[in-house]
Amino acid sequence: MRHRAHFRVLHKPNSLSFHHKSNPIAIQPETDSTLELHISNHLLNICIKQCKQIQSRRLFDEMPQRLAYASQANKIVHAQSLKLGFGSKGKLGNAIVDLYAKCGNMELAEKAFNQLESRDVSAWNSVLSMYSRKGDLERVISEFRLILNCRLLPNQFTFAVVLSTCARMIDVNFGKQVHCNVIKMGFEFNSFCEGSLIDMYSKFNCLTDARRIFDISEYPDTVSWTAIIAGYVQIGSSEEALNLFENMLKLGHIPDQVAFVTALSAYMGLGRLDDACQIFSQMPNPNAVAWNVMISGHAKGCYDLEAVKFFQNMGKSGVKPTRSTLGSVLSSIASLGNLDYGLQVHAQAMKQGLDSNVYVGSSLINMYAKCQKLESAKQVFDPLDEKNVVLWNAMLGGYAQNGYASDVVELFFSMRVLGFHPDEFTYTSILSACGGLENLEMGRQLHSCIIKEKFEANLFVGNALVDMYAKSGALDEARQQFELQRCRDSVSWNAIIVGYVQEENEDGAFELFQRMNSDGIAPDEVSLASLLSACANLRALDHGKQIHCLAVKHGLETGLYSGSSLIDMYVKCEAIDAAYAVFTCMPQRSVVSLNALIAGYAHKNLDEAIKLFQFMLDEGLTPSEVTFASLLDACAGPSAVNLGRQIHCFILKTGLLFDDDFLGVSLLGMYMNSQCKREGKTLFLELPNPKSAVLWTSVISGLAQNDSSDEALLLYQDMWRGGVMPDQATFVSVVRACAILASLREGREIHSLIIHTGYDSDEVTCSALVDMYAKCGDVKSSVQVFREMGSKNDVISWNSMIVGLAKNGYADEALQIFEEMINTDVKPDEVTFLGVLTACSHAGRVSKGRQVFNSMIDHSQIKPRVDHCACMIDLLGRWGFLDEAEEFINKLEFKSDPMIWATFLGACRIHGDDIRGQYAAEKLIELEPQNTSPYVLLSNIYATTGNWDGVNSVRRTMKEKGVKKYPGCSWIVVGQNTNVFTAGDNLHPCAAEINEIARDLTELMKDDEYFSKLDCFLDFED
Repeated sequence: MRHRAHFRVLHKPNSLSFHHKSNPIAIQPETDSTLELHISNHLLNICIKQCKQIQSRRLFDEMPQRLAYASQANKIVHAQSLKLGFGSKGKLGNAIVDLYAKCGNMELAEKAFNQLESRDVSAWNSVLSMYSRKGDLERVISEFRLILNCRLLPNQFTFAVVLSTCARMIDVNFGKQVHCNVIKMGFEFNSFCEGSLIDMYSKFNCLTDARRIFDISEYPDTVSWTAIIAGYVQIGSSEEALNLFENMLKLGHIPDQVAFVTALSAYMGLGRLDDACQIFSQMPNPNAVAWNVMISGHAKGCYDLEAVKFFQNMGKSGVKPTRSTLGSVLSSIASLGNLDYGLQVHAQAMKQGLDSNVYVGSSLINMYAKCQKLESAKQVFDPLDEKNVVLWNAMLGGYAQNGYASDVVELFFSMRVLGFHPDEFTYTSILSACGGLENLEMGRQLHSCIIKEKFEANLFVGNALVDMYAKSGALDEARQQFELQRCRDSVSWNAIIVGYVQEENEDGAFELFQRMNSDGIAPDEVSLASLLSACANLRALDHGKQIHCLAVKHGLETGLYSGSSLIDMYVKCEAIDAAYAVFTCMPQRSVVSLNALIAGYAHKNLDEAIKLFQFMLDEGLTPSEVTFASLLDACAGPSAVNLGRQIHCFILKTGLLFDDDFLGVSLLGMYMNSQCKREGKTLFLELPNPKSAVLWTSVISGLAQNDSSDEALLLYQDMWRGGVMPDQATFVSVVRACAILASLREGREIHSLIIHTGYDSDEVTCSALVDMYAKCGDVKSSVQVFREMGSKNDVISWNSMIVGLAKNGYADEALQIFEEMINTDVKPDEVTFLGVLTACSHAGRVSKGRQVFNSMIDHSQIKPRVDHCACMIDLLGRWGFLDEAEEFINKLEFKSDPMIWATFLGACRIHGDDIRGQYAAEKLIELEPQNTSPYVLLSNIYATTGNWDGVNSVRRTMKEKGVKKYPGCSWIVVGQNTNVFTAGDNLHPCAAEINEIARDLTELMKDDEYFSKLDCFLDFED
């Protein structure tokens, strides 16, 4: 006799009910088997309904909530069935196992399965499907063997699961055994087994077997069609796959979502985006996977705007994006650099709770990095709890792409401290940072780690090593690493070619490019741009035209990168019309290409440069700092300073001035070069503090150029007191200011600081010191600095020494240095020859001077400037070759220049040739009527020959024309004070005392007969 049992099902919000009434009731089980059957069927229907809902609603974001609800329902059903005593029997027991399995609740599913009184094949199928979904493939196979051992007969569903598992495991042998069982049991032509067999052989890459099964099928269903199509896509036969898909449509089969998605993937793989869009438009209700294929396909094809539009339409259609969707669309947004779109997608990710996902998080970081918003990228990165190498690489890559090399290094060390092991992508970022910092030592240490971790053979890492060594100036090591690479791509070749171009080894770059072509690597925009840069450096127009032809051959001449490089090359080779022709042929113009053209026109045709600037604005392009810098550089002069002021105002409106120092330096240079010293100083004071060494150097250099070297030195002291460390350019500027002032004491002080800061090894700084000591008359110190220089590869170093010796009267020593220079294979330039000719003139080496002048023209291919010709005239005239000097002047190709006639007039004065002197003076007065020099020199010539009427005539002419001789000026530094003396004034506070001492000295000199007869003394003042 059965005991009466009571149970109650209570209603709660969102709880399950077995009755339609709203009030809680109790069901009293009776002995009636009919009632028991009714309750069992009711519970069974609940399980079946939940299973159907799970199968029909497999959206990524809704599944967790749906599964949790179904699992809770199953627990209630299971509990009630156990209380009633039939939870482990019949169909209900199997349904409970199946629902647990579909919910992924493995523990409860196994318990329910083990409690079944009799396990039929449907229960086994539920468990097999659960293990398959969980990825426990070995368990599927072992459970299948148990089924066979229990002498149960598997059905078509069993075989479908097992065949799918074999496909995933790529277990060919066992798969074929299962196929034999399928044939033995007569399921070969069953639609479930047929589709699974085709899918399995497709994934084994046994398309012949898969196609045989498909072809003998009398009525292949959609699953079979989809399986064979996917098989051909998998092995790369997308054309055959699409032929099958089109046949499927012709035969009247309606593709399901999987078939559509497979076809879409094939179209995208072939680049047939229009066909993909057409098929997509035929889909009744595209699911998230179909949308993802369309978005990712357009993103990979660089149709970024279309990818964004598909994403927007996906939202309008009510389909929620998945993490894959967000990752793809963020990639497109990153390429577009559209921050507004990026912010919208970020908001969507946060709304769906996907912003903490690793894939979405790394995509967000990449997007913000491409939009140059590193702070926002860091805000995404920092809160992520579970960081992996992918996220670290995304952040490192973001810093590296934006030039934040120091941050890359800091983040890399943080990554290592936290226990993460770098992979090949990590090393590419940190090596890029080392190259940017030119930190060769760290790069070598990383190279050791790469070898230890066996990443050296990786192509990306190998390319990054070549690039790092090249950018760090270690070209030999870069070449060695390049030659060690077993496989090279275009990036490998580009890295080494760019390195050679940057080191100004253009011949090596061309040689490597020829090797690259011989190896069958087609040039890309980067390699062509590098070679065009080399041509621009050499001003090699013919080579540049050959590269242009090569660009046309490969269809790269209108690309943004190579097109801009072509424009730059033609501009630097002074072929501005050719540059403009390239620009007009470009289908898409960028700021870079316009900047190159503006820079070319700026110094030749400023009006045309301004028109191009206006065109840039009309096209909706945003001018960059380079745009303004090119225009400001052309405005450097009194005639264009008003235009420079207007550009200054425009820059202030754009807000670019305070972003970095680049435009500040350009503006300071414009004002200083326009002799607007006051405006330059005002601008400098308006720039925000703390000011960088670059800005300080710019204003110091500008003051020195504007005859305000004393102010430049005072500003340098302010800079030092403000805690700003001078750099190489600063030291060069202040040393030159000392040279202009002939301020030896300050020069020596600065020299000691240069030694203290380590800049004494810098060639340019040492050259400035050589020049400074020479101009201050300390030739011994000048020579000592020159001899102690570690490297003298730059012609400037040699020029400073040669000119310094020549102007201080050490002609023989200057000529000796010139011979040393020739022997060290340093090519002399215009300044070198000017110094050597000056030395020859001072030493009376007329024959040597002629030889040097002819060598300059014939051997060095240097066209003589006015100062070279004047120096040659001085050499000939000073040493009595006036006829040759006059003949030299008459043969000159350029127009008369005051320097030529002034030099010749000086020579005539030395030798008392009043006829030639008068002619030279007339020519000079004609060219410079207000210059006093020709009047004074001509007067001295007349006085030397006793022509006092001529002297008086010159004096009258000067008075009639209002020409006044400006008084001479000299100065001397005593202690901390500079004492300035001007002829004829008594403004010095100690003038009386000085004059008294001067009179005493004069008397002493007269007594000792130090006075010689004065040739002439003219007082031209009224």
